[in-house]
Amino acid sequence: MIVSHLHVKNWRNFQRVDVELRERQFIVGANASGKSNLLDVFRFLRDIAKTEGGGLQKAVKDRGGISKIRSLAARRDPEIVIEVHLAEASGQPPLWRYSLGLQQEIRGYRQPYLTYERVWKGNKQLLDRPDDKDKSDPDRLTQTFLEQINANSEFRDIAHFFQTVTYLHLVPQLLRFADSIQGRIIEDDPFGQGFLERLAKTTEKTRRARLSRIEQVLKIAVPQLEQLEFTRDPATGRPHLQALYSHWRPNAGWQKEDQFSDGTLRLLGLLWSLLESDSLLLLEEPELSLNAGIVAQMAPFIAKMQRTRRRQVLVSSHSDALLSEQGIDGREVLLLIPGKEGTEVKVAAEIAEVRALLESGFTVGEVVLPRTRPNSNQQWNLFE
Repeated sequence: MIVSHLHVKNWRNFQRVDVELRERQFIVGANASGKSNLLDVFRFLRDIAKTEGGGLQKAVKDRGGISKIRSLAARRDPEIVIEVHLAEASGQPPLWRYSLGLQQEIRGYRQPYLTYERVWKGNKQLLDRPDDKDKSDPDRLTQTFLEQINANSEFRDIAHFFQTVTYLHLVPQLLRFADSIQGRIIEDDPFGQGFLERLAKTTEKTRRARLSRIEQVLKIAVPQLEQLEFTRDPATGRPHLQALYSHWRPNAGWQKEDQFSDGTLRLLGLLWSLLESDSLLLLEEPELSLNAGIVAQMAPFIAKMQRTRRRQVLVSSHSDALLSEQGIDGREVLLLIPGKEGTEVKVAAEIAEVRALLESGFTVGEVVLPRTRPNSNQQWNLFE
C-alpha cells in the first residue's frame, strides 16, 4: 500500500494541505518552508501506532506539546487535523482512510485529546469517535484506537502500515564514531547511529544478498572500491563494514567504516534502506555529501527499485542534480511556498506555468527549483 492522499490542517508550518501523493514524491521548497515538518506527519502517525507503547500522548510530548505542533496561523480554529488515504497505487480508490482531530485541554493537565477519530474501509465507515462511551468517559479521548490492539482489530492493517514507516537522515559522524560517542541512540535511530546493528540483526543470507547489490553500485560510485564485507570485531563482537580498495600491496587496501568518506556512508545507508522493506520510506536531503553525478542517478535508481519492491519513497531536496532526470513527472513534485499565513503546498504539475515548461522539455530541476530561491540573494553582498 501507499499513501495516496494527504490532508492536514494547522500542522506546524501549514494551515492546510490537500494533495495527492505518488509512489515517488519529491518535496522542494526554500529553507524553513516546512519540508521536514511535512515528512513529520508520517513519523507522528508512526509514533502513535508503535507496538512498544507511547501512543498519542508520547508522540505529542516528544514534539514539545500541542503548542509546538499547531500552526501559528491557527488563531481562531485551534484544531489539528490529519487524514491519510491508503491505496494499492496512486490514482486508485482508497482501500483505507484514517482521520483524526486534536486539541488541548483548556484547563487542568492541558493534555492533548481527540476531537474525533474516524476510519473507513472502502466506503464503509468502521469507526466514528467520540462514541457514547467516550462521552461518558472523556479520558478515553486521550488515546487513539490506532494505538490499542484490543480496539483496532478491524483496521489493524492501518496500524501495521504506520508502524513500519522508515525515516532516514544518516549523519556519517554518528555512525563513524559511534563507539567513541557512546551516546543515547534516539528512538527509531533516524540519524543512523545504530545502522550497523540493523545490518547485524538481518539474517546472513539476506544481508549478503543486499550487500552484494550495494557493492555493485559502490564499485561505480566510489573510486578504487573493489569489495564490501560485513564483519565482526573478534574481541568485542561488534559489527563493522569493511571495504577493499585497490592498492599496490596485496590486502593492504582494507578500510573499516570509520575510514569511509561521508558520501560513501550516506550512500550505503540510502541503498540499504531502499532494499530493506516495502514500507513507506522518508528521505531527507539524501544528496548531502554526494557527487552531483551520483545524485543525478538517484531518482532513476529509486524508480528501478520500485519496480520490484513497490516501496513508496518521499524525498525532500534542494538539489538540481537530483531533479535533473527527464522522467520525473510534475505530479511527483510538491512545491512548498512560504507565506505570512503559513506554507502552501502545490503539486508542480498543477501550476500552469510549470506544466507548460515541463511539456516543452525542461526538467523539474530547471523549472521548479528556481521558485524556491530567495528573491533577495543580492543582499549577501552586504557582508563583503
